[in-house]
Amino acid sequence: MKDPKQDKAEGTLDKIKGKLKELTGRATDDEQTEAEGKAENTKGHAKETKGKVKDTVKSGQR
Repeated sequence: MKDPKQDKAEGTLDKIKGKLKELTGRATDDEQTEAEGKAENTKGHAKETKGKVKDTVKSGQR
C-alpha cells in the first residue's frame, strides 16, 4: 500500500496536469484534450482524497 503522502502528491500532480490539459484543449478548441484534462483532474482529486482517508485511518489506529 502506498504512503498517504505519496497518494496526495500524485493526486496534486494529476490535478495540475489535468487542469493544464483542460485549459490547452479549451484554448485550442480541442474538445478531446479538454475532456482528457477534466478526467485527469478528477482522477487527481480521487487520489488526493484517498491519501487523506488513509491519513485519517492511520491516525485513528494509534
